[in-house]
Amino acid sequence: MTAPLRLERPRPGVARVVLDRPELRNAFDDVLVAKLTDAFAALGADPSVRAVVLAGEGKSFCAGADLAWMKRVVSYAPEENQRDASALAAMFLAVDSCPKPVVGRVQGAALGGGAGLVAVCDVAVAAEGTLLGTTEVRLGIVPGVISPFVVRKVGESHARRWFLTGERFDAAEALRAGLVHSVVPEGELDAEVDRVLDALLLGGPEALAVSKGLAQRMGRVPLGEALMEATGVIAARRASAEGQEGMRAFLERRRASWTGGRGS
Repeated sequence: MTAPLRLERPRPGVARVVLDRPELRNAFDDVLVAKLTDAFAALGADPSVRAVVLAGEGKSFCAGADLAWMKRVVSYAPEENQRDASALAAMFLAVDSCPKPVVGRVQGAALGGGAGLVAVCDVAVAAEGTLLGTTEVRLGIVPGVISPFVVRKVGESHARRWFLTGERFDAAEALRAGLVHSVVPEGELDAEVDRVLDALLLGGPEALAVSKGLAQRMGRVPLGEALMEATGVIAARRASAEGQEGMRAFLERRRASWTGGRGS
């Protein structure tokens, strides 16, 4: 049996995490959940990694929970169910809290937990024809673990409709709701991911991590608290070695050291 996850380094500074169960449409089981959690923890701590691409091998990005895993879950005692759900939550949190930008490369289907993975990506690029959905209610369960991430990404209105109807929707609707950020023909998917990576790699590595944290927090705290935190953050970044290098590079009309000669 092959490993359910593959790690690649397609270009300097970029790691590619590939869900590698194409025969099962990259559906989750407990092994894949654990490996994905560990992978993002390791990549987040790796100074050579500046951005991460999350992809699915084959025709689908991720079709949710594996049927064999679901059969085991049906017979779980309450404590086992809680432990299993906690492990799943830890996986989504590992992706969401990774200090490196995460770019989702989404094709085919992203259903249930697969839609949750799209929600925890910082930038999600989807192929035309991709179907997404939070279909759990049709199994008599709920999109429990993914709900905080999906609601924060698309808002209560879209979440209430999708959580309750369990309907599948296309990439164009996901784009309108903000679940994905661009939709391209499938043949252009890799080129669009590369375009996003090119933009990300122009940013200072430390600044990217801090900016991600700001985007996650600023809408969740009172305005006064948010402004106090934000002013402290910008003051610290201006005084940092990276901030000094970036501002001097701009004033001197040269590329910052971390760009490797790319862009401007």
